[in-house]
Amino acid sequence: MMASPAPHISPAARPPGVIHPGWLRIMHWLNALAVVLMVMSGWRIYNAAPFFDFAVPNNITLGGWLGGALQWHFAGMWLLFFNGLLYLTLNLATGRLRRKFFPVSPRGVATDLNAALHGKLSHGDLRHYNQVQKLAYLFVMVDIAVLVLSGLVLWKSVQFSVLRDLMGGYEFARRIHFVAMALLVAFVAVHLVMVALVPRSLIAMIRGK
Repeated sequence: MMASPAPHISPAARPPGVIHPGWLRIMHWLNALAVVLMVMSGWRIYNAAPFFDFAVPNNITLGGWLGGALQWHFAGMWLLFFNGLLYLTLNLATGRLRRKFFPVSPRGVATDLNAALHGKLSHGDLRHYNQVQKLAYLFVMVDIAVLVLSGLVLWKSVQFSVLRDLMGGYEFARRIHFVAMALLVAFVAVHLVMVALVPRSLIAMIRGK
């Protein structure tokens, strides 16, 4: 009697392996906490000396007053700095940075963006990022670096005088910091929309698989 052939299992039906390792998931949620603390306290700090013709509603800020907001901001800053530095180090050491975020090209981004706008971009395998995701994640890494560097100028302007001059002075560094924060908020908003559209990505970031 001939043995029956093994049934074909499609890639989508195979048991998924680990999508996000434990260290990555912990750092992701710590980064999320740090960003919330820094943005909400940063809005309160901005309200103390606004340079645009608007103020952020106080009920969505953190700190209660300028001194309290600065304390929360510094707490979030150190958490973001050390957690982000360790995240980048582990991504480089494990080769994950190269595997996950490269290659990326303008043509690939345009193709995937066009597919996304037409509802044709596949999210079947969460282990692989499309070109738009790669660009977005690389962008937010650079944006956070700009936030940290401009924040150092605002915190210790005299000690970081060279960095201050490179950023066009203290007041211009404030605007760079604000714009970088606004771009980070925009990234988070888009990220939350995508999570809502693909809720499996949230489960993967909690459970790892």
